[in-house]
Amino acid sequence: MKATQKDFGSVAQRAAKECSVFYFCGPDEAGASAAALKIVSMLDDPGERLEMAGVTLRKDPILLGDEARSESLFGDTKHIMVRASGDEALDAVGNLLLGTGDACPVLIVATSATDKSRTAKLLEKRDDALVAMFWPPDVRSVSSSVRAMGDTAGLQLNGDIAERIARGAGLDVRLAQSEIEKIALYLDASPESPRNVDVAVLDAIGAKTEDDGFMPVVNAVLSGETKKLQAELVRVRELAINPVGLLLAFERRAAQLASLSAKIGPRGDISGVIQSEKRARRIFWKDERDLAVQLRRWRGKKLDRLLSKLLEMHRSLLSNNQSAELLLSQGLTEIARAAAPRR
Repeated sequence: MKATQKDFGSVAQRAAKECSVFYFCGPDEAGASAAALKIVSMLDDPGERLEMAGVTLRKDPILLGDEARSESLFGDTKHIMVRASGDEALDAVGNLLLGTGDACPVLIVATSATDKSRTAKLLEKRDDALVAMFWPPDVRSVSSSVRAMGDTAGLQLNGDIAERIARGAGLDVRLAQSEIEKIALYLDASPESPRNVDVAVLDAIGAKTEDDGFMPVVNAVLSGETKKLQAELVRVRELAINPVGLLLAFERRAAQLASLSAKIGPRGDISGVIQSEKRARRIFWKDERDLAVQLRRWRGKKLDRLLSKLLEMHRSLLSNNQSAELLLSQGLTEIARAAAPRR
């Protein structure tokens, strides 16, 4: 079974009932992760969650099948969430499928992978598996999702307010959902007692806009503006910006660069593609100049290394919470130096 972000909503309920292996891929890691959580919410009895890393499964490809068919710690139901890069989990998935006996649901979020990867090809024609591909969202689609979230939470949002929340969350549906929940709590809203959301409410509690928060440091680093870096890192500390949230903004921009780079090709017209994407409202006009610079800095194998570096940093931050700010600063400094123009 295959899906994209366009039809995922229509197949998710059926997939949650019929499938046991779920493979979420594509350059939009945030969308893939949100889809995985949605499937978990639709499982009849998801039970305990077991987190596994793709690098672990690559080293021990038998582990996934063993864990999927073993009892949970408390003897209840469980599901397994795998975070992998590319085809790290290929052999593990193959062994899982070859095993006998009932297995718990296995959900794989694979960054740096597409529906053309070997793991996707292994699963896509099976009735008991779902392969879902997610591209970076545009403002319009995320704004629509925000309005749907608002309806569920009892919030009445007009188009401008929904777009502001979407942009403030950096087009990350997970962060947008968090903002919706926070606003609903602030207004004591519910589907039975809906509340209107206006600009005053957002100013009081809503997310900062990208320009106020994430994007200045994202653009300074990925454009190789090393002279701006120190001031931006100081600002990140002063504003107490969450390191993981900031890193997610870098991952979204890197995914956007990968998507644009694929459309441009090895010798394509960067300016032409950017103008075309802007007309289609997939690029915000404020990002035009920065994207043009960054597309010239990050191409081909260098862009692949950037994606791998960000994934490595993400893992480090999640496993070393107390040192997250230091690890983030070190990693961003390395990336900025790699992006800096050679003299």
